[in-house]
Amino acid sequence: MNDIDFIRRTLDDLRARDLYRSLAALGSAAGPRVRLGGREVLQFASNDYLGLAADPRVREAARRALERWGWGAGASRLLTGHTDAHAALEADLAAFKHTEAALVFPTGYLANLGLVTALAGRGDTVVLDRASHASLYDAVRLSGARLVRYAPGDAAAAADALARTADRPGRRLLATDTVFSMDGRLAPLAALARSCGEAGALLLVDEAHATGLLGPTGAGLAEALGLADRPAASVGTLSKALGGLGGFVAAPRETCDLLVNRARPFIYTTALPAAACEAARAALAIARTEPQRRGRVLALADRLRGRLREEGFDPGRSETPIVPVLVGEAGRALEASGALLARGLLCPAIRPPTVPPGGSRLRISLTAGHTEEDVERLVAALAAWRG
Repeated sequence: MNDIDFIRRTLDDLRARDLYRSLAALGSAAGPRVRLGGREVLQFASNDYLGLAADPRVREAARRALERWGWGAGASRLLTGHTDAHAALEADLAAFKHTEAALVFPTGYLANLGLVTALAGRGDTVVLDRASHASLYDAVRLSGARLVRYAPGDAAAAADALARTADRPGRRLLATDTVFSMDGRLAPLAALARSCGEAGALLLVDEAHATGLLGPTGAGLAEALGLADRPAASVGTLSKALGGLGGFVAAPRETCDLLVNRARPFIYTTALPAAACEAARAALAIARTEPQRRGRVLALADRLRGRLREEGFDPGRSETPIVPVLVGEAGRALEASGALLARGLLCPAIRPPTVPPGGSRLRISLTAGHTEEDVERLVAALAAWRG
């Protein structure tokens, strides 16, 4: 078989199993209503939870920064890509996360790769929740550390995994999402922190889908549970509730210094544009001073889960603006997504390998810009599809 045959057969196989993906270009800025295929649709697929991606104040901050800095950074941070804007954003993030320091990466994916590969290597062990983000899995593989997985959300299984690896040489890390992106579930963080303390393992948390949403100031699940000082390091993103681009690690100063020197995804990539940093600072300021945004989206999510249950749907263990509707097979998920789109609602099907076989679903995500009427329209469309 030549290379072209391999590519074609792979694509044909994906189509046959309802797993083929293609891109759909939007014709408008992020928001509850977007243009797709020349018409306006109501979308429930964005991670712009606080509605900041197109906020006029964020746009203005980016515009002013573009006039000063231009767009491209031109080099990596260790060469000439580091600017006053990066330093100011990192200071803001450290204060937000109650840590000594923060280090910004071009994406949250790279932040996870950089953190794990700097702290773990051959001879070390990393314990992961099976439902952890792909970036954590890829980070462990790149690090060369031994991977030990435990059942999703099972704190007892995590403690057992730590106990079973106690006699192994090297460091032990437990890494977990705090909000799981495909089902809106919260990690059992208090129990995990306790187990790590007892086992002498480092706790790393990925707060990507919790940043801006959970806790008294929106700093994440660790803050919400009074555990802000327990993780050895926390990864966050600027691209979800903060509506922009980039990721970061919040940690003690020496940990961030180590990343500057050892994290290959930081060292060997061009810096995030300064304008993106200034936009993120503006978004962070809004998130901190307008807590009603997170209150609204969390209340809408409560309403949606209640209405889904009334209509006989199961939203699972969601406690966040991410609300799943499980449908089983990939073809069924495509059918549901298509039926909603025919009614003017955009909610793409989530299929393997993003979720396990048989776990295909609609992943509904709400934003502060949605309304109660939008929620009712969605529930009615789902009920009509099911029949």
